Amino acid sequence: MARRYDGRTTIFSPEGRLYQVEYAMEAISHAGMCIGILAEDGIVLAAEKKTTSKLLEQTHSNEKLYKLNDYMCVAVAGLTADANTLIHYCRNQAHGYSMSYNEPIPAEQLVQRMCDLKQGYTQYGGLRPFGVSFLYAGHDKHQGFQLYLSDPSGNYSGWKATCIGANTTNATALLKQDYVEGCSLKEAVSLAVKVLAKTMDSSSIGADKLEFATLSLGANGKVVYRPYTNADIEKLLNDENVKKIIEDKEKDA
Repeated sequence: MARRYDGRTTIFSPEGRLYQVEYAMEAISHAGMCIGILAEDGIVLAAEKKTTSKLLEQTHSNEKLYKLNDYMCVAVAGLTADANTLIHYCRNQAHGYSMSYNEPIPAEQLVQRMCDLKQGYTQYGGLRPFGVSFLYAGHDKHQGFQLYLSDPSGNYSGWKATCIGANTTNATALLKQDYVEGCSLKEAVSLAVKVLAKTMDSSSIGADKLEFATLSLGANGKVVYRPYTNADIEKLLNDENVKKIIEDKEKDA
């Protein structure tokens, strides 16, 4: 039945569904998981990398986490090519706002501009939705630290902790259980590691399969974006609780 209605983005099925948007959501559900956690003093973004190879130059390849400007970064799940196009658009919007008003664009306004573009691609014939979801971590003088999620339909929402990609049901349940409002950034990082360790499909977990980044305020009050190196991630994985989770998964495998 779907074949009669899924050829065009703009055609509704009898149930009121847009199949092309649902197909885009399905592509995202098979991507590596991304987690965002809002803390009192910052935000952590963590992601599972699907592409791992000893031949890949890790220092020059970002698969999941990207910096938009000095105040925002994103984690992506879905088609990387689509993500690159949207990230380029987002950076241009942020730069254009700064040039016009001589101040950084508010975080939610940048998210809204991105979502307006994404929604347009669900509205016109001859186009397809972008097959990517984003977690946005940002800071501005109006609302402080903020975490947003957007999907291919153009919807967005603010969160304290959330995830996108594969195994989101299990990860969301763990976040609901263990997230504490007002936690420190260090506690948020530890929670992100534990959730990834428990929910990743791979039985063996190493630094080459993960990406981490934090957004926090430095001593001078400026926003600091800090991507984690492999050595930093190895230190997180060497925590006793995390090592036990990984050992239990390897035994079950």
